[in-house]
Amino acid sequence: MSIATTMTPSRKKGPISLLTMLCWSTAILFFLPIAWIIATALKPKNTVLDIPPKFFFMPTFQNLLDAINFSNTLAYFVHSLIYSFTSVFLAIFVSFLAAYSFSRFKPAGTEFLMFLLLSTRFVPAAAFVIPFFQLFNLLQLKDSFLGLIIFYTMFSIPFSVWILKGFIDGVSTKFDETGMVYGATRSHIMFKVILPQVRSGLVAAFVFNIIFVWNEFLFNFQLGGLKTYGIPVGLFTSITKGGQVDWSFVASIGTLYVLPLALVIFFFQKYLLVGLTFGTVRGEV
Repeated sequence: MSIATTMTPSRKKGPISLLTMLCWSTAILFFLPIAWIIATALKPKNTVLDIPPKFFFMPTFQNLLDAINFSNTLAYFVHSLIYSFTSVFLAIFVSFLAAYSFSRFKPAGTEFLMFLLLSTRFVPAAAFVIPFFQLFNLLQLKDSFLGLIIFYTMFSIPFSVWILKGFIDGVSTKFDETGMVYGATRSHIMFKVILPQVRSGLVAAFVFNIIFVWNEFLFNFQLGGLKTYGIPVGLFTSITKGGQVDWSFVASIGTLYVLPLALVIFFFQKYLLVGLTFGTVRGEV
């Protein structure tokens, strides 16, 4: 008995250690391209293209400062922040209202309506470019923040509704019934009772959508302009200097470009991990 007992921990330890090593190896493998970009941004310009590459060097922040001060780089970042966060916050607000309605009132054809919402994401983005380009010209929304915010809000709503409906379905309807019995208004039930319980879903929808909008290039390039171009378009149009690719500049912009999303995911990862389960919230009164 004692021998078996003493051997049990060692049997469990092996697979756990192997799994841990596998997870770390996979994470490092996927992080290597980002690490290389950051390292290139911190290298002196005259060592970026050295062969063999230098892995040990004195880091410098001059490349990052030059990238920020170059042309309209700072303006591109501000543009991305404006239309990305504004459109996603609007999409989350509208999606929460729609998801609550689908979950609690269940209008006729709910399942089909949900399918129609998600089907807008089935079509390749390139298929929408010409129709939206003509529509934006007709409505005089091209190269305007209003037009981009409306567009990205529209594209962010379907996926957000799907996520949030799953979470709201997981919250017992007895919360609503109890609130109504005690005289609470529908808005009070929605925003004071239900919304705090689906916080993880809200964060998950926010993170997924901000990644999509922040990284989106095609529509920002076609529907935007000099007044509204974001950082993806700015990077594309400024990739060459003097007929050559400035890899220090590209790596510096790439590092600054990834930083806001990395911070968002880092601070909200606790809620994001729960949000990936798509509606594990349960409650009974």
